[in-house]
Formats: sequence, structure tokens, C-alpha cells
Amino acid sequence: VQLQASGGGLVQAGGSLTLTCTAHIITVKYNQVAWYRQAPGKQRELVAAIAPSGRVSYGDFVKRRFSISKDIDANTVALHMNYLQPEDTAIYYCNLPRDLGPWGQGTLVTVSS
Repeated sequence: VQLQASGGGLVQAGGSLTLTCTAHIITVKYNQVAWYRQAPGKQRELVAAIAPSGRVSYGDFVKRRFSISKDIDANTVALHMNYLQPEDTAIYYCNLPRDLGPWGQGTLVTVSS
């Protein structure tokens, strides 16, 4: 497993949560890493991505509520989520958008109303 997502949980609407993507073998310094999510009955969608340069991009639905960052020393990529809403409930995954690997189990985020 190259990337492993963790940090999910149950949070009330309006709350915050930080997810962590831990990289193994590959390094976040030289690879673009992205967070995706898949809600029940819906297609997987891109949430945020961070390039080796540090340039970031977000899905339109994020609306400045989330931010992505990376820790090169720890070899991790974090997704900081604020003002969570029930529609943010999903399994969140991290992967390499330019070289997709296995999706793994992801981490479940449940937002209660």
C-alpha cells in the first residue's frame, strides 16, 4: 500500500476534522497527491490535490471550507475540513492522480445534522 488514509470519524454539522494520508515507498515531495471521496450511491470525486510545487486545487463543492497541506518530513498529506455538512459524509481516500493505485479502505467521515 503506497498511501493510507486515516483520521475519519463522526462529527456534528459545522464541526471540523483533519484527515491524514500517510505515504509509504513514494514521497509526497515529488508526487502530486489527492484526496477523493465517495458518498453512498455516488461516484468518487476529487476533493483536493497538492502538487510537488505546493500548488493546490479543490473541487468546486469545497467552497473554501477545506484545505490541503503536506509535511515532507513526515511524508504525509493532510486534509483539514471545516464547516462540515451532512452532505460531506463519505469515505475519503488518498491517491496519486497521475498514477492511480489501489484505493484501499479509505477513512469514513460521518457528519450528523
